[in-house]
Amino acid sequence: MNLVLASTSPRRKELLAQIGLGRPEFSFTQVAPDIDETPQLRETPIDYVQRLAAEKAHAGLALCAGMSQPAVLGSDTIVVFENQILGKPTDAADAKRMLSELSGQLHTVMTAIALVYRKDESSLTAKTLVRLVQTQVRFCTLSKAEIEAYVASAEPMDKAGSYGIQGMGGCFVAAIDGSYSGVVGLPLVETRELLAEVGII
Repeated sequence: MNLVLASTSPRRKELLAQIGLGRPEFSFTQVAPDIDETPQLRETPIDYVQRLAAEKAHAGLALCAGMSQPAVLGSDTIVVFENQILGKPTDAADAKRMLSELSGQLHTVMTAIALVYRKDESSLTAKTLVRLVQTQVRFCTLSKAEIEAYVASAEPMDKAGSYGIQGMGGCFVAAIDGSYSGVVGLPLVETRELLAEVGII
């Protein structure tokens, strides 16, 4: 099977490459799926993140026409605070609001990964495997000046929950319980297990 990452995220690309442990035979390509990420009515955060990961993988598979035996990996990460999904901020004010809410609090980062593939070339239906990883993250208390300076850096603007743990936002993380790579965007252990399950690694 030919591994395809249904994401153009440089963070996910870097993490997926690590799974190969430096072996030259481990390789993958990337495609850019375009899906509607609007939550459905009464959809729970767990259902939402798993659905998006699967939809990204299926949309990625549709972009692999002509490729021999593609196995497409989709992933989605959300921040959940008090059962509310904190997505990417719409503007600076929205980023400041989210960071103020997370200040001094515990929140959950959910990352779902989905692998979509066909067992053989003649198969009409694709098989979908989904895994969910949840990590508890505790923020230290942030001052207004710290929030202002961080938002001014523009780092929060393309990140769920308005922070990146692998960047400057890591300064605000007092503790985590779970998968660090899952918070970044691709849980390494679970992704490796998923690829091993279908014989890719």
